[in-house]
Order: sequence, then C-alpha cells, then structure tokens
Amino acid sequence: MGWGNESFHFEFILLGIFDHSPTHTFLFSLVLAISAVAFMENTAMVLIIYLDPQLHTPMYFLLSQLSLMDLMLVCTTVPKMAFNYLSGRKFISLEGCGTQILFYVSLLGAECFLLAVMAYDRYVAICHPLRYTILMNQKLCMLLTVASWILGSLDGIIVLAAALSFPYCHSLEIHHFFCDVAALLPLSCTDTSAFERLLFTCCVVMLILPVSVIIISYSCVLQAVIHMGSGESRHKSFTTCSSHLSVVGLYYGAGMFMYMRPAPNHTPNQDKMVSAFYTILTPMLNPLIYSVRNKEVSQGLKKLLGKGSLI
Repeated sequence: MGWGNESFHFEFILLGIFDHSPTHTFLFSLVLAISAVAFMENTAMVLIIYLDPQLHTPMYFLLSQLSLMDLMLVCTTVPKMAFNYLSGRKFISLEGCGTQILFYVSLLGAECFLLAVMAYDRYVAICHPLRYTILMNQKLCMLLTVASWILGSLDGIIVLAAALSFPYCHSLEIHHFFCDVAALLPLSCTDTSAFERLLFTCCVVMLILPVSVIIISYSCVLQAVIHMGSGESRHKSFTTCSSHLSVVGLYYGAGMFMYMRPAPNHTPNQDKMVSAFYTILTPMLNPLIYSVRNKEVSQGLKKLLGKGSLI
C-alpha cells in the first residue's frame, strides 16, 4: 500500500505480545498490575517532591522529572496494548502510531540526558559540596532539565518525520505491542537501510554521550568517597549514588541491548520482551530503588498519606 490520497485513513495491525490462552491471560494480568503499580508509584513520587518543601532541591527535582518521564512512558504504550487485548481489536491508526513513536522516542531520549544530568548533580554534591549552590543552582538545574526534554523531543520529531516519509505497501502487521520504529520499518516497500544507519548513529549518540558523562562523574565521585574521613558521610554518599547507578544500569543495559545490536540479530519476540522490560518494569522499579533507602522520600510519603503535615 502506497501513501496516495488514502494514506492517512488506513490502519496498522499490532500483533501484540499475548494471546488468549490461560497462561498469556495470567501474564497479561501481571503486566497490567505492574503497570498500575508503576503509575501509582511515579504519580506519588511527583506529588511527594512537589508538595514537600524539604524536597525542593536539585536532586529531588531531577528525580521528579525522571518519575514524570516514566509515568508518561507507561501511559504511551500500556493503555493501547490493554485496550487491544481486552477488545479483541488489534488496529491502530496512522495518527495513533505516529503519536506513539513521537512520545516513545522523545521520552527515551529525554531520560538518557536526564540521567546524565543527575550524575553531574551527584558529582557536584559530593566532590564540591561547598560550591554546590553555585555550580548546581536552581537556574542551571532548570536549564539542564529543559535541555533534556528539548533534545529528547527533537530526536522524537526527527525519527517520526523520517518514519512517516516511507510508503508502506507490505503487510501492515506490526510484530510488537506498540508502534516501535524498528518494527515498523520492515513494512516499508522502499529501501530503509540509510535511515536504519542514521537511527543507529542517533542511538549511539543518545546512549554513549550520556554514559560517558555518567562514567566520568562517578569516577570522580568514587575517588572522593574513598578519601572521605567520616564513615557516615561515606555511607550516605554510597547510598544515593548506588540508587542512581542501579537505575542507570537497568535503563542503559536494556537500551543498548535493544538498539545497538545489528539488525539481523533482532527477533520480534525478543524485542517485545526487552521493550516490555524498560517501558513497564523499569518505571515500576525506579521509584522503589530511590525510595527504599531514602529517608527524606519515606518521610515525604508518610506526610502525603496523612501521617504528618506537609507544612
């Protein structure tokens, strides 16, 4: 099918990740429960940080942005997947597919850069504590956060524009539970190899540059922590940094496995499993990782639940 005059009226078919067997029905229910938990956790994290004045610091502001991105990521993929499974309809319009691609790619890109900003924040807090309010002031924190959102959005717009420029005349069955660009390109009736190389290059930039910032920041942090005289200061630094590194490992590990492998090594089922991991499971784990060992967040949660006053 070419674009023609009816281009914007046809629909893709999302084959999904589950069928209606008892085992897959159970797995679908489990994924839905995980998604609901992720939605509530990230919503609570954003509210806690917004409502508690004690958490109005750069570190927690950046954490609230991470939770907001995770919240939006879950809402981008799961509702359509659940609706298609429950209704038995597997269709998604071209507009709906484009919307998923735009938000999905933008959020992944923005989160890449935000994690690098969070690493820089920890570097300044631990290696230059006396100059922290100067080197990581409110204005700079806001500027870096907005830059993360803008860079991610630019990536999403570029990928969307390129993906929608191809004519799709093969089977319109997408072997995924949402519109992922990698699953969409094989349906094109033109050669997409040049765009695939560009997409790979973009992924390298979006992953390698932030990872480099993270590695450099935490190399400096590790040296500073080793030379700390106080055991309590060392423990507190390790706690906050280990939480962030755990999130970085989960996110970048899955991202590199998904987008930095050669195309022939991809299989639809494998891609769907990895995508489910970092679009559904990781957003559920992130708030747990940051809150379990964080007294300030735990206290903020108690206040939000009515066990204390927020003011």
